Amino acid sequence: MSKPFRLWYRVEHSGASRSATASGRGTGQCDTKTVMTRRQAGKSGGGKAPTRGSSGRSYRGDAGLTRQPKKMRGRKPSSQRWLTRQLNDPFVAEAKSRGFRSRAALKLEQMDDRYKLLKPGMAIVDLGCAPGGWLQIAADRCKLGSSGAKLVGIDLLETDVLDGVEIFVGDMTEPEMLDRVRTAVGGRAHGVMSDLAAATTGHRPTDHLRTTALLEAALDFALEVLIEDGFFIAKCFRGGAERSVLEILQANFATVRHVKPAASRQESVESYVLATGFHGRGGWTSQGANEDEGAAPPPEGGFSPI
Repeated sequence: MSKPFRLWYRVEHSGASRSATASGRGTGQCDTKTVMTRRQAGKSGGGKAPTRGSSGRSYRGDAGLTRQPKKMRGRKPSSQRWLTRQLNDPFVAEAKSRGFRSRAALKLEQMDDRYKLLKPGMAIVDLGCAPGGWLQIAADRCKLGSSGAKLVGIDLLETDVLDGVEIFVGDMTEPEMLDRVRTAVGGRAHGVMSDLAAATTGHRPTDHLRTTALLEAALDFALEVLIEDGFFIAKCFRGGAERSVLEILQANFATVRHVKPAASRQESVESYVLATGFHGRGGWTSQGANEDEGAAPPPEGGFSPI
């Protein structure tokens, strides 16, 4: 490098260094004008990430990406989707923060807030009670332990003990098990709840039929134990309960409706059928069966799908 070139290089670069230092650049700092420009660009809305995920409920972070579980390697795609959905579901977080055993507790809470089903002193049966989220809500709202209320649950799976609740492990479709539940609740109940769902096969028509069979078994038990003006609530899949089941419900309850609480994912096929004002005059016979036999049809119910 020649002497004149070296002199020019030193002069040019020393000047650039002084300029950068004076403006705050090159020292890890940034001038006020630059900061304000960046803030204004952020508030302009250009390129802003959506606040919801593909499920319609998932929150997204500042980077615009749904939160992902840390360990995904070796998991099936369906498991990965389930974990991601759980991690980003605000109702899962709320249930955990409030000490509920499952997010299903929020579903019953929301339905009860709207329809005022659970009252102090009631006798309630929960079919398919594991892990116990619905039992927690019912125990709190029926004032279990201080008002003569009774709460009985049954499930194929083990359910952790809950103070004052009698829980059975067994198949609710077996008459012997239902006899034990009936005895435990005192023979009569103000409400029968069922969050039962058959293990899914991936074939939706089959899954629908299997869950409908559980719904019919739960309804059969409810017709036997409910007192006057009692209620029945049970899970069903998209499309609602079968017409024959709805006709039986209409014949035995004052009002029948389909309900989907906010805590039930929008993309989920589940919903609930809620029947209130039990009178039991219709029995276990649908309107169609009565007409075939020449009998008078049962009184009309108040079916109002939601």
